[in-house]
Amino acid sequence: MQEFVEVVFRSDRTGYYCNPKELEIKPNLDIVVKVERGEDIARVINTAQVDEELEHKFQNGEIEKILRIATSADLKQLENVKKKETEAKKKFLEMVKKHPFEMKLLEAIYQLDGNKLTFFFTADGRIDFRDFVRELATEFKTRIELHQSSGREDARRLGGLGMCGKTYCCVNFLKKFNQVTIQMAKDQNLISNLSKISGPCGRLLCCLHYEEEFYLEEADRYPELEEEIHYKESFWRVVKNDYYNGKIYLISEDEKNEIINLEEYAKIKNARNSEKPA
Repeated sequence: MQEFVEVVFRSDRTGYYCNPKELEIKPNLDIVVKVERGEDIARVINTAQVDEELEHKFQNGEIEKILRIATSADLKQLENVKKKETEAKKKFLEMVKKHPFEMKLLEAIYQLDGNKLTFFFTADGRIDFRDFVRELATEFKTRIELHQSSGREDARRLGGLGMCGKTYCCVNFLKKFNQVTIQMAKDQNLISNLSKISGPCGRLLCCLHYEEEFYLEEADRYPELEEEIHYKESFWRVVKNDYYNGKIYLISEDEKNEIINLEEYAKIKNARNSEKPA
């Protein structure tokens, strides 16, 4: 099976490439790769990646090639590109003043060969900037892309420390953003205070996704929230499941509280099942 090289571009976009020339590739190496509109520079993250989905894309011609290890000429060109990006930012800010919408410019990134210029920005809500794109294309005489950055993308770009005291996952190792839903917070008994489970990006914490599988597996052994169970000659309502400590929190009709362990619940469940007619 074909081996692939994973790279990250200066825009933080990642991608996979094949190495037909069998170049000596290693992590943190700058390489030049073939992209849709020419050539761009990227940095190697991982080598010798093997994956059936990537193999399928390769067979369909969807995986591009590594052209060369970045030369001194390529790196010099990159420095010139960065100077042009500084000028592009200034011009962009001048031009956007003529339009009624407000947008905060984050970055301007040229492709290495100058065939594309991408402006990254944030804005409240969606913006119709088709006319503005045409103006930018006329001014810079290259293909223009405007990319509205999300809160998570901003966090990755700016970096920082999470509430756990470690570098944001999206900066440290997370390659793509997985969908994190309110249902995951419900599954993990965390719905009561959303502010405590939201990251600096304003979205639900990515770590809720990491732990979801554990909670779903454990949930099969516990009662559902609000379920009524017969215990100590009366009915009790389930208000909380503590999956880590094997505890189930109950409340009675007269507002008494009780905590039982998983073993006790299993006995109650078995007794209830045995009472059902065959």
